[in-house]
Amino acid sequence: MNPNSNPIAQKPEWLRVKAPQWERVGNVKDILRDLALNTVCEEASCPNIGECFNAGTATFLIMGPACTRACPYCDIDFEKKPKTLDPTEPTRLAEAVRRMRLNHVVITSVNRDDLPDGGADQFRQCIAAVRSASPGTTIEVLIPDLCGNWAALDIILSAGPEVLNHNTETIARLYRRVRPQGDYQRTLELLQRAKTLAPWLYTKSGIMVGLGETAAEVEQAMADLRSVDCDILTLGQYLQPSPKHLPVQSFVTPEQFEAWRVAGEAMGFLQVVSSPLTRSSYHAEQVRSLMERYPRSRPQSAEALSVG
Repeated sequence: MNPNSNPIAQKPEWLRVKAPQWERVGNVKDILRDLALNTVCEEASCPNIGECFNAGTATFLIMGPACTRACPYCDIDFEKKPKTLDPTEPTRLAEAVRRMRLNHVVITSVNRDDLPDGGADQFRQCIAAVRSASPGTTIEVLIPDLCGNWAALDIILSAGPEVLNHNTETIARLYRRVRPQGDYQRTLELLQRAKTLAPWLYTKSGIMVGLGETAAEVEQAMADLRSVDCDILTLGQYLQPSPKHLPVQSFVTPEQFEAWRVAGEAMGFLQVVSSPLTRSSYHAEQVRSLMERYPRSRPQSAEALSVG
């Protein structure tokens, strides 16, 4: 028997998604193919791809699609020596944002541990290109841990994104098994440093459940994130991408997700998106209304930032 085989026979009803309207999905796909861009929606087999593509949104995956880490929960391809960075990628990404008329864009990346700055300057260039092409678009970056290279974090912050997201992924006890090349305390430190260096920033993190954690451990992780002043939290059900990946240990009920949402708001998160199908960038555009409710003074240009 495959040790990674899922002991749970089938998904519960609450995890079933509606078939997407492929005409709208196809329009987004056409733009992505025309500009030779990757999305995490496709590469990571996100269950919400139909809904998001139907709405004309996508989470762009830069510096990919191959990752230098092989996390056992993730469906993105592993490659020890990925391709060199494409200098035209920022321009192509900005053109996609313009064509799709996005009010809010999420830019994420694979881990590029092969690069001295972990790809930080590519993030900076992508943010700058989007700013130039679509000055009214708010920008969210979902970044890797950069191997704790805080100078690289400064580079990303210097470009002035509105939201910085770095996922915690799981509770501390399961890190060695779920995220073997990551470090729980390093994740917390990254979020803390980001807020200290750019106090106007909205920081965000996500946790996936169903990997063997307890409800109390999830609440402790939530408390840890609040201790570093994390503003936005996403909680969603882990789904096994293939028999080679970590098996699902439990399907968490919608009632439990709702309880965590209430608990998170009581802890002081500005926003908690908690449901079985929630993913890091699910309904990310809602951050614009959050920014209106909780406005923060921020520099008007990247040059005005003072980090480091």
